[in-house]
Formats: sequence, C-alpha cells, structure tokens
Amino acid sequence: MADNDDKYWYNLKTRQVERGMQSPAPDRAGPFDTAEEAERAPEIMRERSRQWQEDERREDSWGSGAPDTGIEG
Repeated sequence: MADNDDKYWYNLKTRQVERGMQSPAPDRAGPFDTAEEAERAPEIMRERSRQWQEDERREDSWGSGAPDTGIEG
C-alpha cells in the first residue's frame, strides 16, 4: 500500500492542493499521484458523479420491461 504522505490531496474548504494528509478527512479529496491531478479534483469528482448517475439510470432501467422468455404467445 502506498504511503499517503507521498500523495496529494485537494482541500475542499481552502481549495488548495496539499501534500500528505494535513487536513481532516472530511475536508479533503484524494489521494492523487500528482499535484496537477489534485488541482483537477473538482472536475474529476463532477465527472465521476455524472458517470455514477448514468450507471444508476442504466441499472434502474434494466429489466423495466417485460422479460423476454423466447416463447411466443
């Protein structure tokens, strides 16, 4: 397991990149391998959220129709 003190975090309150776990867990997003990735944390989180919503919609709509039994009535 990687040492999280060598990782970068995005502080959600200050909107600053930090190296290592400096802030309390609820105030930070990460870890990220680079400072550049951590700077993009809000964008990355929005994209992941959109993807999760799409996945949930797809899962919710799966099976909403009548099952295909292959038998014609």
